[in-house]
Amino acid sequence: MTDDTRTRGLAMMEKVYGFEMQDGPGAHFAVTADHLFADIWSRPGLSIRDRRLLLLGALTAQGLVDVAEIQVGAALHNEELDEDQLREIALFLCHYVGWPLGTKLDSMIGGVLHKRKKAARAAAPDAEAT
Repeated sequence: MTDDTRTRGLAMMEKVYGFEMQDGPGAHFAVTADHLFADIWSRPGLSIRDRRLLLLGALTAQGLVDVAEIQVGAALHNEELDEDQLREIALFLCHYVGWPLGTKLDSMIGGVLHKRKKAARAAAPDAEAT
């Protein structure tokens, strides 16, 4: 790993997830930042949104909706996908990965959307007070 590789990896992680990323310890974090994000997520040919769509499909097919939740939140935060698109993804995946797995994704999306709307409502009085 070079400092440049780690810097590129952390920068891509920030773009993908939409929040500031700090360097982390250990070999697992190193491979994640230096290879997965500095090399793989940074390759030309696919957008971050394209990669996120593929990842959502792969995670749903494996029943890993808890991990997919991170991607859904990031997609909403980065305005890559909206509520209707996410719901359509879940419905589409029902037909390819199985109804139970697609339904789990749809349920998780509903939970993420509910939390975001609740947080927005809670923040609204604060915005009016300033």
